[in-house]
Amino acid sequence: MKIPGRIQIGATAAVAAMLAGCVLASAAEPSAVARVANPVAEFAGIDKITGRIITFDVYINETVQFGALQVTPRICYSRPGAEEPKTDSFVEVDEITLDRKIRRIFTGWMFAESPGLNAVEHPVYDVWLKACKQKSDVPAPGSAKAAPAPAQNEPDQNQDGGAAAAPADTGSAAPDGDSAD
Repeated sequence: MKIPGRIQIGATAAVAAMLAGCVLASAAEPSAVARVANPVAEFAGIDKITGRIITFDVYINETVQFGALQVTPRICYSRPGAEEPKTDSFVEVDEITLDRKIRRIFTGWMFAESPGLNAVEHPVYDVWLKACKQKSDVPAPGSAKAAPAPAQNEPDQNQDGGAAAAPADTGSAAPDGDSAD
């Protein structure tokens, strides 16, 4: 009876050693593969009322409004092209309520390879991370403030709580109205 016990202990020790090796290998992995910090996060959002899915770019530490949601990525990491894709972003999402108050509904990491893991699920809008990018077709926040056309649209956004139409290339995603204040 003691022999099976010894075999079981030996097998348990072998499994523990194997798991320890895996933990050490995964702990060493981040230093072996450098993460790339990107200046632009690409999101997708769905308006559940209309069924429209919209893709929009947001610069790091800038806020873009999608419907009644304000999306602000704080960092967006990816791996170099030759590596296994792993794209993640730390994101803050606020909701503009009907009484025009801003309420934080999400703070955390989103993962492009697992969009359902930490996507923002709202009764009307869902938002998830698609990718991190080095550049965007959307003008950088500094150049958007200098252009007169966005300033003409911003008063409309402020009047109906940010639900006004945005530039045609981003659907209903538009920069927040902070630059007009």
